[in-house]
Amino acid sequence: MAARKRLSSETSTKSLPKPPTEKKSKLQELPNEPPLLSSKLGQILPFALVFFAVYLYLLLFHHRIDEDLKRSILINAFLSFLGFFVTLILIPVASRYLLRRNLFGYDINKKGTPQGSLKVPESLGIVVGIVFMVLAILFQYFNFTSDSTWLVEYNAALASICFMILLGFVDDVLDVPWRVKLFLPSVATLPLLMAYAGHTTILIPKPLIPYIGLEILDLGWIYKLYMALLAVFCTNSINIHAGLNGLETGQTVVISCAILILNVIQIGASTDPEYKQAHAFSIYLIQPFLATSLALLSYNWYPSSVFVGDTYTYFAGMALAVAGILGHFSETLLIFFAPQVLNFLLSLPQLLGFYHCPRHRLPRFDSQSGLLTGTNDGTLVNVFLRIFGRMTEESLCILLLVFQAIGCCCCFGLRWFLAGWYK
Repeated sequence: MAARKRLSSETSTKSLPKPPTEKKSKLQELPNEPPLLSSKLGQILPFALVFFAVYLYLLLFHHRIDEDLKRSILINAFLSFLGFFVTLILIPVASRYLLRRNLFGYDINKKGTPQGSLKVPESLGIVVGIVFMVLAILFQYFNFTSDSTWLVEYNAALASICFMILLGFVDDVLDVPWRVKLFLPSVATLPLLMAYAGHTTILIPKPLIPYIGLEILDLGWIYKLYMALLAVFCTNSINIHAGLNGLETGQTVVISCAILILNVIQIGASTDPEYKQAHAFSIYLIQPFLATSLALLSYNWYPSSVFVGDTYTYFAGMALAVAGILGHFSETLLIFFAPQVLNFLLSLPQLLGFYHCPRHRLPRFDSQSGLLTGTNDGTLVNVFLRIFGRMTEESLCILLLVFQAIGCCCCFGLRWFLAGWYK
């Protein structure tokens, strides 16, 4: 979690350099910048390789998937692979520009140590968002035709995601109040809601059919309201489940991996072409999102070289929500978000003002031991510290991400257990 340093107008005026008496290069005129810490790619790569080995095995060998559909998924995967390296290259470049514009913060969880005095560039989610948008737009050239039935909804989804990237960056720059933050995702979902032409029906659980008398219930506009509320929850839940190096990016990476596995399993198990296309649509969005997020995670992992900012958390929440809505697995998506739901419920009394809610609900850091201690604030981060005791920031983040992964695995187990009985 970054505490952004803002320069007052008076300070900014005093710090302006005097006009040079002779012509100097642009690089010489710029103030000294703190060095950017190196990427932690070596720590991220083993996890990524293991996941993609399992994912590609399911996609290419375990399930019998139509060749045309498989071809589109692999083209999207190749573009995502290129996007990973582009993001790796652009993050250091963008970091220097953000530092020059005073978009930086100090790591509160390292206060009192040399690392706590370093300027860490913020809002690096803007790089991931831009690369993602370019990849998603380029992919249309290889997959969609002029009469594609998915083209309108695909572009509407990209418009909502792009809108959320813009609003997230505005929040990073202007520091928007919480009451406005809750409203922003609702505005960003408008392109998707207006263009959505899919079904608005839900399947009634089998045990309830005798009591309701219906197998399928059409919710109409209530379903679209649910879509908007889901987007609001996903964006804000990732934003408040934060405060540790790598936690915001890490949780979205874990959820994205679970979504990709779910989509491949559902495509392989289904015989309905429309159902397959819905899950393929989700893959087309999540693959580039995961690839660019892994590149960001390599810089955001402990000790963090960059902060992702609200730009990334809003963008990530909207991307995952759109993938779940248009992939028609919004119920499963909510179960993937189980740790975020728990964190939200723990945070609710403070967010509603029942007792004091500080700006940064972070644990206490002991600069002598380097350990974090949980406070009484209602966050999952502090609850874990109160349950498991003091630990380092990196260990706590790993523990929370393991908890996220366990939640996703339980979701798969729940779907398997309820298959054929619940729906």
